[in-house]
Amino acid sequence: MPTKSAEEFLAALADELAISDTRYDQACRSYESLGDWLHRPESSVRQYDPQVYVQGSFRLGTAIRPTNEGEEYDVDSVCVLRELDTGDLSQSELKTLVGDEIKAYRRAKGIQKPVDEGNRCWVLTYADEAQFHMDIVPAIPNSAQQRVLLEARGFDTRWADSAIVITDRRLRNYEDVTVDWPRSNPKGYAEWFQERMGSIFEERRRMLAETTQASVEEIPTYRVRTPLQSAIMILKRHRDGMFEGRYDDRPISIIITTLAAHSYEGEAKVADALYAILSKMDDDDFIEDNGEIRIIRNPSDPLENFADKWPLHPEREEAFFEWLDQARHDFSQLAKQVERRQLVESVKPRIGIVASRAAERMDTPSSMLRPAAAAAGIGAAASSEPAFPNTRREPTSPKGFA
Repeated sequence: MPTKSAEEFLAALADELAISDTRYDQACRSYESLGDWLHRPESSVRQYDPQVYVQGSFRLGTAIRPTNEGEEYDVDSVCVLRELDTGDLSQSELKTLVGDEIKAYRRAKGIQKPVDEGNRCWVLTYADEAQFHMDIVPAIPNSAQQRVLLEARGFDTRWADSAIVITDRRLRNYEDVTVDWPRSNPKGYAEWFQERMGSIFEERRRMLAETTQASVEEIPTYRVRTPLQSAIMILKRHRDGMFEGRYDDRPISIIITTLAAHSYEGEAKVADALYAILSKMDDDDFIEDNGEIRIIRNPSDPLENFADKWPLHPEREEAFFEWLDQARHDFSQLAKQVERRQLVESVKPRIGIVASRAAERMDTPSSMLRPAAAAAGIGAAASSEPAFPNTRREPTSPKGFA
């Protein structure tokens, strides 16, 4: 188990990595403003009942500050036209329909930078001082078809109601009217992730409501941070530092987030959550092997493999295990430290200058920290270090999500 100093340092590190509430509020106002625009009387998509919502790390509460002050925040969002079906139009037509409205929104709001087109999304870049851009993915509902697909394979259908299909201009059938569209389910994934956080999420939300004399319903979910979210934030920053200059090889965030959420078992402290996650991330229940490829299933769509690029890019598979081994080593060293200088030096090669700022933050009274850190329940010191597997675990047969 980590020393008390290591526990305090990890809690402070999570606070140092956290995006401010102001940033979250700014992101919320931006996609809500776009949603209002799409519902205005003159909107060309109003009749299709558009809905805009955030996805990715901002929705999950695992976004971290950029490594330097000049980088932008990337806010991922979805624009679902809920009264359309795959038989009504092509991916190309949907993307153009949504894109025209986003371009009109940019002009009306006086946003200077032009709207860029990505393979799956439109990119709306705000003024430099705002320091963020929003990726908007056009989509339409896909719940009925998704349920049929999952039932046919014996998979869990709990998250099928929020399934969508999205556009991708790289596909051969991009211009065709067909039912074969790329699938996605960010809402379902977020619901699964919140379920994995367990009762501790609701407990901390209630604590925050009592502290601020507000109702629980008035507390946005992004204002609550659990040990699972904090651990993921720390692991993502460690990944970023380790793969600086090797961006294409680095383990993608959705793989880290999914394996961490699977490995989390309700630990109440950031340190306990982090070490439990590191010890189990490569468990063969989570990384399957069908005899040909490795599979990290999307819990909200078990037919999707988050590791589908590994066979084409085996260096990415190697990079994942390389990173996991390094993270286990670094945080194992951290767990034994007591002095602040040693705490910082044990992880600074991968974590960077933020490690020094976290050590300074340890002087801040807990009552002044974000509620998640103040509620971390820092315990007594322990002398033994975390026990991680000595060798890489080789996945066996798939377990499935049935």
